[in-house]
Amino acid sequence: MNQDKTFLGTEPIGKLLRQLAVPTVIAQLVNMLYNIVDRIYIGHIPGNGDLALTGVGVCLPLILIVSAFAALVASGGAPRASIYMGKQDHATAEKILGGCFALQLIVSAVLTAVLLLWNRPLLLTFGASENTIDYAAAYMSVYAIGTVFVQLTLGMNAFITAQGFAQIGMRTVLIGAVANIVLDPLFIFALNMGVRGAALATIISQCLSCVWVLRFLTGPKTMLRLKKENIRIAPALVLPCVALGSATFIMQASESVISMCFNSSLLKYGGDIAVGAMTILSSVMQFAMLPLQGIGQGAQPIISYNYGARNTERVRRTFWLLLRVSLCYSVLLWAIIQLFPGVFARMFTPKAELIDFTVTALRIYCGALFLFGIQIACQMAFVSIGAAGCSIIVAVLRKFVLLLPLIYLLPRLLANQTMAVYTAEPVADAIAVTCTAILFSVQFRKALRKLEEPAP
Repeated sequence: MNQDKTFLGTEPIGKLLRQLAVPTVIAQLVNMLYNIVDRIYIGHIPGNGDLALTGVGVCLPLILIVSAFAALVASGGAPRASIYMGKQDHATAEKILGGCFALQLIVSAVLTAVLLLWNRPLLLTFGASENTIDYAAAYMSVYAIGTVFVQLTLGMNAFITAQGFAQIGMRTVLIGAVANIVLDPLFIFALNMGVRGAALATIISQCLSCVWVLRFLTGPKTMLRLKKENIRIAPALVLPCVALGSATFIMQASESVISMCFNSSLLKYGGDIAVGAMTILSSVMQFAMLPLQGIGQGAQPIISYNYGARNTERVRRTFWLLLRVSLCYSVLLWAIIQLFPGVFARMFTPKAELIDFTVTALRIYCGALFLFGIQIACQMAFVSIGAAGCSIIVAVLRKFVLLLPLIYLLPRLLANQTMAVYTAEPVADAIAVTCTAILFSVQFRKALRKLEEPAP
């Protein structure tokens, strides 16, 4: 095969990061629209748009679980495939691709069954009220049918990006996002399907993206080809991928648990309006998370390849560039949100009461967002060099050790109990970033020193 990834070890790092990160960031921005466009349209349904928006927001924990299982396989499999490509072991990289594909098919079948059988009870547990449960159940019953498309699109697209085909990965998301944006108003308003129409538009869009991904990975342009003989689970190859991906899984799955805890606490202290505001806040947070993840995914092939090739200087320089770019973005977005919170609120609802409530909550909730570039850069670097243990520690610390207890502790300490729930986010973020930076400064140096030792 005449294609290779040696340019990841020779081209200027700044140029490489632009080539790989810009399309990936665009893909994540488009993916952001993909994720929030349903909520924007639903929030503007005449009459009960605010309740419908809150109901769909309650579905977010279940949607995050589906995405988390895709990340469990892909975020571990794609970096390990890149590392083997750096070692010039192409056959093993393709076996990893096939094994991850097989595992995602199994996971999709299980998730679909669970979501269809226990739809309504799960939504009530996750914060739906008597006013919003019908909207939530209607959306989720349709969305569950497309679980396999979500799994394969998110999971397999990571292997496209890991090969350096960032523009192809961008098109995957672009195809689905454009289809979703076009189909949403047709199904929601023209065909009067409401929240069911939004869910149907989403799964059709994901199906189109899935077809695109599989056609590429089985076609002539890919370097890692999805082959029939490799579609089997070899524990020696797949289990290390799952171990490495468990950090990202914990981050995303814990988002589901945290979302449930936020919704239940906010319903208790502030009612449906507080849960509705949380739907908007979590959507706005995607303006930070998804582009930052896109920058990190652009840097991942560079770090992973050079780590596999034992080129420590390029690994080090790539990380510092990733850190600077990520930090600049998080600081800029934090400033925009603090100055113009009403702009974000009005995107999702025309209801004046919900807008006013959201403006205050948004400033509090995103209070420590300017630090988040550090968290994402360190997290992605840990994953890129295969440091599964450190990635898991960082993921568990922020969500389970800090944020989860604070959601329940702060309302007992502060007078405004509803706003105290939102305050848990910036407090947890500030502490977590500090701890992550300390851990990374120690473990990253240790990993590079070990890499500089003569190969056995």
